Amino acid sequence: MTEVSVERLRYRLLSGPDDRTFCERVSAALAEGYELYGSPSITSVDGRVVVAQAVLLPEGTP
Repeated sequence: MTEVSVERLRYRLLSGPDDRTFCERVSAALAEGYELYGSPSITSVDGRVVVAQAVLLPEGTP
């Protein structure tokens, strides 16, 4: 089996419905070494709450 190397993006914007799945995605990014960047954003689209959070991989992180 060949190992595939995937380069992680330094900046990611996570967005989606304000639910447990979104929180799990943010938590997973933090566990991978990302840090929160800025404040979260929240809006309503067609009556549904949508949130966004930017995360940043610190320089020098492999």
